[in-house]
Amino acid sequence: MRDCSMNRAGFDRVLMAVAATFLTVSATSALAAQSTTPRTSAAELAIDAAIPRPEPANVPPPTIGDFKMDSTASVPDATKAIDKPAEPSPAAKADEPKPAETITAPAANEATIAAPPAATATAPVAEPAKEPVKVSTVAPADQPVADRLRDMLGAKSLRYFDRKNERAAVEKFYSTRDYAPQWTQAGKLTDSGKGVIARLRDAAAEGLNPADYPVPDFAAATSPDQLAEAELKLTASMLDYARHAQSGRMHWSQVAGDILYPEHPTDPAEVLANISTAKDASAALDGYNPPHKLYKDLKAKLAELRGQGDGPMIHIAEGPALAYKAATKKQGEVAPEDPRVPQLRAKLGIAENPDGTHYDAKVAAAVRKFQESVDLKPTGVLDDRTVKAINSPKRDRQIDIVLVNLERLRWLPRQLGAASLGNAYVILNVPDFTLKVMQNGAPVWTTRVVTGKPGKHATPMLTETMKFITVNPTWNVPPSIIYNEYLPALQQDPTVLDRMGLRLERRRDGSIHISQPPGEANALGRIRFNFPNKFLVYQHDTPDKHLFAKEERAFSHGCMRVQNPDQYAATLLGIVMPNDRYTPERIRSMYGRSEIDLKFPTPIPVHITYQTAFVDDAGKLQFRKDVYGRDATMIALLKNNRNRDLEVMVSHAQPNYSRPRDALPAGVNFASDNTFSSGPSFFERLFGGPSPMTPPAPVGRRPQPRFTR
Repeated sequence: MRDCSMNRAGFDRVLMAVAATFLTVSATSALAAQSTTPRTSAAELAIDAAIPRPEPANVPPPTIGDFKMDSTASVPDATKAIDKPAEPSPAAKADEPKPAETITAPAANEATIAAPPAATATAPVAEPAKEPVKVSTVAPADQPVADRLRDMLGAKSLRYFDRKNERAAVEKFYSTRDYAPQWTQAGKLTDSGKGVIARLRDAAAEGLNPADYPVPDFAAATSPDQLAEAELKLTASMLDYARHAQSGRMHWSQVAGDILYPEHPTDPAEVLANISTAKDASAALDGYNPPHKLYKDLKAKLAELRGQGDGPMIHIAEGPALAYKAATKKQGEVAPEDPRVPQLRAKLGIAENPDGTHYDAKVAAAVRKFQESVDLKPTGVLDDRTVKAINSPKRDRQIDIVLVNLERLRWLPRQLGAASLGNAYVILNVPDFTLKVMQNGAPVWTTRVVTGKPGKHATPMLTETMKFITVNPTWNVPPSIIYNEYLPALQQDPTVLDRMGLRLERRRDGSIHISQPPGEANALGRIRFNFPNKFLVYQHDTPDKHLFAKEERAFSHGCMRVQNPDQYAATLLGIVMPNDRYTPERIRSMYGRSEIDLKFPTPIPVHITYQTAFVDDAGKLQFRKDVYGRDATMIALLKNNRNRDLEVMVSHAQPNYSRPRDALPAGVNFASDNTFSSGPSFFERLFGGPSPMTPPAPVGRRPQPRFTR
């Protein structure tokens, strides 16, 4: 049942307020009447003084809110109402009634209810805060160019950046700088712009083609449109230069299918940030060229061949022999004068006194250096043979060969060696048939090698890491030799493998596996150097030592035979495990019939290169025969003006050796044990699996144990 006591109390207060109002009005009227009729007698004044007169209560008139019924269904908590009475508002406290007026004054919560709702409805709505206006950081003189850059970069038909990652990087680069130009300021080239232009124009010195990096004419750009277009053209040329300098103008897969180097493309965002913040933009852009000594030495020889000019464009006329003689006590300096000397200075790259006509000491020294490079007697005399050599078309060919060799050096990783091992690495040059172990920038050990035959047995070009050495290795015959040579031989003679001491197995999938156990007659000799790779090649010893006496040594099926494997092993182990004190004698003491793996705590990088032009340890430019035709292929590719297409990777089909194409003839002897063993994969057989395994043994012999160290 609903409690109506609260409503009754409200009515009582309303009645009291009405009564108080009535009394106040009546009293006021009475006072007004009295004021018009003044009291004159003492009796009337005494009566007036005896009658109490209430003070005005200043109570607002009742409103409809005072009569509003309580619609709350819940019963109020009386305890809380008593314990926590409503506090009057500050305004009510200011006008707090006197004790005599407390009865007639409504409660504070009643006054709150009586507040007119119209005040809230008419309050103005606060407007949302406006975003602060972004202040442009672009100089007023560059703002028109910045506006055009914004429009041009926003257009989808922008033609300067055909690579998505470069376009995205350029858009972000310019948007973060409010599209302010990088290469100009108030229409004038900045130091950064001048540095980039200087580096692009000197691209030929790096073996690159300056025509691939066009430089816009900023002097002719006078309008914002022209300046913005020149800005983007220079940015595009700079990105092209950095990309070519670091990775090369052509992808290595364009040349052959047996080349595999790690990719190291440029990041266009990093290039833009690096060049724009560098103190020397030219040096920063030059930093994308290879840092290797191999590259820098060959680059210097390119300058000598060209004479810092266009090479064959300068023709030295025939004439009398010119010889320089230094001053002596009896005779002064002899520097003959000849009109051909300025051309000779330009041809040989003599920057000092380019117009001088005297055949002085500097010119004679340059001639002597040139004579050394072309195997002429280094006399320093400009005779007919020297003039003919300078003008010879052979120099054009040499320049082209140097250019493609510089290109191939760009494919190598920037960090050649293992940093924790004093930057140690192994580098093998196929056309030179030599292998070097390098450490701290100097050769530690060198030996001769035999490489693959030209054609399908060519030694691949690659970069991998040598992880371990195997002493007394089992030869797991590569699939190419099995299917191209041994299986056809079996068709002619079913017993040929037995006579060669080879073991034949057929797996469950139908594939054929052939192996040769460890021993003196093993095709791998006594040691195998393992750097697992997709081409299944490695370096190893050989029982055929006589081939190392030949000048050209391309005789293998792709693997690399090392002349002195025991010294090679001791050198490598001395680098990776110096405290174990491995020597050639200790290595030879391990020879036997059990495989022994010597694992490297830190792998050593191995680089198989193809350098037909290189600078030897004596500083002389050397040329080697193009045994695999790589030079001819690359020269043709670089001259066909398809530079953009050359950067795309080309996929090459790999042969699939799954099972014999023809049935094996009757009488072929399969190994009795593991005839249908699935066994480890060929790759694990070739380089060893994660756990020690027993190598296959020849028929009739006990399996040999395998040890790992």
